[in-house]
Amino acid sequence: MATIPVYRWRLAPEGLATRRQLRAAGLRPGGQDVAAQLERPRRRRAPLVAYLYREDLAKPVRPMTPARWAALAKANAARRTCPQCRRDAGYVIPTSLGTCVTCAFPDEQCAA
Repeated sequence: MATIPVYRWRLAPEGLATRRQLRAAGLRPGGQDVAAQLERPRRRRAPLVAYLYREDLAKPVRPMTPARWAALAKANAARRTCPQCRRDAGYVIPTSLGTCVTCAFPDEQCAA
């Protein structure tokens, strides 16, 4: 296994970018291997690590198709639907509650 170069925070050369930086530019790694590693030192803890990819080998982001838009809308609707009362809550149901606020706290809703 070949070792990859490691750069300190803000000292990476031009032409390398993280996944987020590629995405902001409308690109994706496109199956390429990690070109380098970026380390941000922290006190009393292990450094934060980010992988860098070559921008010249990056490919454009695939466009959303109508089927992918429909799947995304269906997934978001499922996150808004309360499993107890089966109504659309109008917001993403918190995983800590597992149900909409009305079903989670029925006594408080009647008093208000």
